Amino acid sequence: MAIRMPRIIQVKKTLRRSFSNGSNTTTSMDIPKGYFAVYVGEQEKKRFVVPVSLLSQPMFQELLHLAEEEFGYNHPMGGLTIPCSEDIFINLASHLGAL
Repeated sequence: MAIRMPRIIQVKKTLRRSFSNGSNTTTSMDIPKGYFAVYVGEQEKKRFVVPVSLLSQPMFQELLHLAEEEFGYNHPMGGLTIPCSEDIFINLASHLGAL
């Protein structure tokens, strides 16, 4: 399976991202209607704002199940934290047509 680089660049531009380190944080007011925030990453967590339509996708539900297994309902970032790499999340979101 080949990955086309222009698509990944487009995906990264489409996903709204903000760092959760305090210097560039956003509030819940910055999330448009029909979207929600998730924190993704293995070491440094990055915040992504994605459409709620992802919630009904079986592949995304698998990620939610992994998050439940790892964190339960106590997410350390104060929001939904997904335990996967940023690249995997971007590829999944792109595959699901969320971007």
